[in-house]
Amino acid sequence: MSANPTEVETLTRRLVSIPSYEDETAAGDAVESWLREETDARVTRDGHGNVIACRGEGAASLALVAHHDVVAPDESQVIDGGGSDGENRDTPESEYVVEERDGRLYGRGTADMKGSLAAAMLAFRDADPAGELVFASFVGEEQGGVGARAAIDDGFAPDYAVVGEGSTNYAGDEQTDVVIAHRGRRGSTITARGTAAHASEPEAGENAVYRACDAVDIVRDLDAPAATVLGEEVQGSVVVTEIEGGSAWNVVPERCTATVDERTVPGERAPLERVEEIDGVAWTVDQDLPPMACREGAFADAALAAADAAQSATPEHVTKPHATDAGWLSEAGTACVVVGAAEPGEAHTAHESVAIDVLERCQRIYQSLAERWPEE
Repeated sequence: MSANPTEVETLTRRLVSIPSYEDETAAGDAVESWLREETDARVTRDGHGNVIACRGEGAASLALVAHHDVVAPDESQVIDGGGSDGENRDTPESEYVVEERDGRLYGRGTADMKGSLAAAMLAFRDADPAGELVFASFVGEEQGGVGARAAIDDGFAPDYAVVGEGSTNYAGDEQTDVVIAHRGRRGSTITARGTAAHASEPEAGENAVYRACDAVDIVRDLDAPAATVLGEEVQGSVVVTEIEGGSAWNVVPERCTATVDERTVPGERAPLERVEEIDGVAWTVDQDLPPMACREGAFADAALAAADAAQSATPEHVTKPHATDAGWLSEAGTACVVVGAAEPGEAHTAHESVAIDVLERCQRIYQSLAERWPEE
């Protein structure tokens, strides 16, 4: 540990050490108990495991949003965990490794996103809010945003939100930028059906692989979706990633499937339904994580001003390639930006880490924005 650790380093260490891959309960307990002990906020723990707190008053609300779940840790990131591929790594006896080296904290969840969670907790406590200030730490973000979706269904609806996912070193080195839009992900399956026949008499059947290939040709010729948000370009993509069909070398296949990965952009989707124009072909959506767009320029500018005041570098409005809980909130009507300590390439890795000085920077950004927004 650093010789004189700051509060954000100490709190990050505490949160990261708590396993929260297979079971998020203990991490949620820690967040809830800290809020009750350190603040006079109205703190609730909903039936899904989300921790939500409110303080201050105003006609509009600003939320500091995080999540306390993580992806499966690498074996090197667990003490007394055992198992492989995440198996048995969230036992009561296990603890996650947290190490400090050269001004960075290493461990599962440091970047994604318990470091920014700690910064948001401290900013929530210390801010003199301009309006109603909300704090939320969700479960299940890594499982498609199940906690955020459940909270929204239950009525969680802040007017504005800062989601603490990564935005550091996006436009340049040594700076924390403000994300005003990000891509979503729509995963879908093309299913082609035909009629089986002996391969020596192919004309007696209908070849499902041929039909699937015709559908793949349609996907290949589609233009990737694109959009512009507050002057920033968001470019999507669409690609076939898997194909499977056939049962034997001498049988005309009666079924073939293809998987499509589409990175969506605000307001646009690739017209994948066109594949159903082919006889015997059906298209189904398996997952649709929404993109995010901040359409309120004044809020985006206020967030950028807060980021600028908190660092010597000059931050910029940027876009992000990954889906976050901001997509669900934006879809529900909340104006969102993403600001957080994680840098590209850190999350979900065996060497995951976060810079301590960037955590302190994010704490300043969150507090500054909470004290200047909503505007009167």
